Amino acid sequence: MLKNNKLEDTYRHQGMRRQLIRELEEKGIADKAVLEAMGRIPRHFFLDDAFDKIAYEDRAFPIDDGQTISQPYTVAFMTELLKVKPGQRILEIGSGSGYQASVLAEMGAQVYSTERIEKLYVKLVKEFPLKSRFGDKIRFILKDGFIGAPGLAPFDRIIVTAGAPHMPENLITQLSPGGIMVLPLGQVGEGPQIMTRVTKSKDGTISTEQFGEFLFVPMLSGVKGK
Repeated sequence: MLKNNKLEDTYRHQGMRRQLIRELEEKGIADKAVLEAMGRIPRHFFLDDAFDKIAYEDRAFPIDDGQTISQPYTVAFMTELLKVKPGQRILEIGSGSGYQASVLAEMGAQVYSTERIEKLYVKLVKEFPLKSRFGDKIRFILKDGFIGAPGLAPFDRIIVTAGAPHMPENLITQLSPGGIMVLPLGQVGEGPQIMTRVTKSKDGTISTEQFGEFLFVPMLSGVKGK
C-alpha cells in the first residue's frame, strides 16, 4: 500500500480511468457527480506498484493487514446511495486505503474517517497520497468504528465500509435529522451482506431500504495495534 516512489498520473492511467468510468455507467451508476469525482481520483495511488497495470479493473485488491480496497463499482454504488452534497459533514467508518474518503472529499464533503487498525492509520497519516490536494478536508481518526466520533457529531452522512453484524445504534445517534447512513448489513461468514440505506427523518424516525447483496470484510470492535 502507498509504496509508489513517484506518484504520477500518466496519460495511460487517465485512459484506464476513463474506461473504468464507462464500465461503471454501463453497470448502472448514473450520478454524474460520483462518476466525475471517481474519474479525477487516481486509484493507482492507493495501491502497491505491483497492481499498477490492473489498478483500474473493477475489482477489489488487497492492502495491508488482511484488508482490501473496495471494488470501484461498490464505491460508486455506496456513494450514489449517500446522495452527497458539497459542504456536508460525512463520517466514514473504515478508512482502509483512503480511497473512498478521497472520492467523498472530491465531491466537496468534509470527511471524518475512522480506522481501527493502527498500522493502516499510521500509514494514512504519514503517506496519504492526496494530502496536498485535500488538506484538512479529510481527517483520519484512530477509533473503534462502533463508537463512531461522538465528539464531532452530528453528521449529515455516514458510510460504513465493512460488514456490520447488526445496526450500529451509536452511529444512528450521531446522524443528523434528515441524514443518511449507508452500510452493508449482515454477519460476515454467514452469507453476503445486504446494502442498506438508513434515513433519519426530521423528527428522528428511522426508515431503511435494501439494495442487494455484497461481500465485505467484517466490521470489528476495538482498536488493533495499540
